[in-house]
Amino acid sequence: MVKGRIIAESLRPGAALAVPGLELTRVSRVSVTEPGPAQPPVWTLLDVTAPDERAEELAAALSAGLAADGGWYADFRSGTGHVVVFAGRVFQYAVGDTAARRKAISYGRSVGVPEAQLDWGP
Repeated sequence: MVKGRIIAESLRPGAALAVPGLELTRVSRVSVTEPGPAQPPVWTLLDVTAPDERAEELAAALSAGLAADGGWYADFRSGTGHVVVFAGRVFQYAVGDTAARRKAISYGRSVGVPEAQLDWGP
């Protein structure tokens, strides 16, 4: 089962996540202590699930839908893997693969993700 969180404000205008089986399980609003320069101080968090066989489709939809500016990303778990998605780029690695995780973190830094937000799971 895919389990993840999407920040609504990270989606570009006109983006649509039309992935069969994608379910919204929770919506919450949070104040962010260290937003990036182009990020608002309050975020809407969308917790989602989907069947594992939809993981690649979800990653592609997020890659196409995330705003390219502002240092945004989305991540989710699927089976024993972790998927980190940026606008136009997807990183997939096995949980515990520190070298692959470091590559995703390095890319995140290069596109402006604030250091405090490079804290997704293993």
